[in-house]
Amino acid sequence: MIVVDLALLALAAGFLAALTRVIVGRSVADRAVAADVCFYAVVAALALLSVRLEAPALLDAVLVATMLGFIATISLARLVRRKK
Repeated sequence: MIVVDLALLALAAGFLAALTRVIVGRSVADRAVAADVCFYAVVAALALLSVRLEAPALLDAVLVATMLGFIATISLARLVRRKK
């Protein structure tokens, strides 16, 4: 389980890096991509926690969150494209 813990730490570091990009992003597109990275880091952490806690029910939440995140990404891409 040490590998899972290390992966969670790496995801936390990536999340913090992306969060700083959300705050100080140069454009709306930069901030949108960084927000997607933050979201998917949380989803990946949820999947790793499912493995760590041996709770397969969390994987259902991961699937739903992934589908919602995909739809949100497409919507954000359309919004950014219209502003240009």
